[in-house]
Amino acid sequence: MSSLPGNLNPLAGELRERIAAGGPLPFAEFMAACLYHPQHGYYMTPRERIGKAGDFFTSTSVHAVFGRLVARQLMQMAALLGDATFEVVEQGGGEGHLALDILDTLASEAPDLYARLTYTLVEVGPASRARQARTLVAHAARVAWCAADVWQVGSGCFLSNELVDAFPVHVVEKHAGQLREVFVTNGSADGFVEALHDPSSPALEEHLRWLGIAPVEGNRAEINLAAPVWMREVAGRIGRGFVLTIDYGYPAAELYALHRREGTLLCYRQHQADDDPYSAVGEKDITAHVDFTALQQAGEEAGLRTLWFGEQYRFLLGLGFFEELLRLQAQCSDEREARALRLTLKNLIVPEQGMGETFKVLVQGKGVGQPGLLCARPVSAIPFAGL
Repeated sequence: MSSLPGNLNPLAGELRERIAAGGPLPFAEFMAACLYHPQHGYYMTPRERIGKAGDFFTSTSVHAVFGRLVARQLMQMAALLGDATFEVVEQGGGEGHLALDILDTLASEAPDLYARLTYTLVEVGPASRARQARTLVAHAARVAWCAADVWQVGSGCFLSNELVDAFPVHVVEKHAGQLREVFVTNGSADGFVEALHDPSSPALEEHLRWLGIAPVEGNRAEINLAAPVWMREVAGRIGRGFVLTIDYGYPAAELYALHRREGTLLCYRQHQADDDPYSAVGEKDITAHVDFTALQQAGEEAGLRTLWFGEQYRFLLGLGFFEELLRLQAQCSDEREARALRLTLKNLIVPEQGMGETFKVLVQGKGVGQPGLLCARPVSAIPFAGL
């Protein structure tokens, strides 16, 4: 991370006053303010975040085929549950594009399921809620909103796409065998600098013991204390059904590997990535790669069985990516249009410079046994997989 001066915008000024009055802040508290401050946080203010005019792309902003394939998995989940009502809860739905693509697909391909579906969005930002409502106006009869602490799924699926990477993280380093934590304090020129102190909470060491792994000597790493707490809460709010988590990240052994010396923290603004969370505070996204081992371990402890975990490209291939590509190509008017389509869709599956490998998908179940999921379809069983 850089210690360059930040812009003295209202949030920066408020944070400097807070530090001056109460002392250095653990990075997790600084990050939480940058992202979720009620008036100035990145996710709380009206702004274009996703897509060409925003700060970053997501799988849902690449092409509607992503949501269409997720909808195919939801169709199978609904069939496996077999109940009168199928409840979908999506947390952190962004602009509502994933919900729109899912609902459009279900309305056209599974009208009976669509008619018994409820789709609830859990969203902290009022501006995001308003944009989602505009995006989903055609499905208003099926859509509702609720707070993060009140939703329930009696029978259905809880899903999130690029949510957990935005949970505030503690940043730590290992020196002389001891864990040290990164705090943020005031620097010169109205900016911020880092300082290493003893951990702000014994929960950091406890988390690493629970996980069974720790950062390598000299390395920097992130600890997301909120993620396993969140996963346990999700498990407790589901009567019977599935949890579908899509995000970029790694198992713990990869996340804390020797070669990952600087951790994974990154910022995004106007499609430029940097490692300086101390400039333009509140005006850029701050993310850290997700520890999927922690999510699985916390889920298992709370009654969620891991049904499938793998790269996004495997998930999409299993659900019919190639078949969908061929169908869309057949609708193209010429080869130039077909080539543009292929170039767009490859971003969803290619390992390098795309979303196919870094993005992972975790499917967990509660009270559903160990069903064979469509997303787990082996490559050898996929028609046209060699094209």
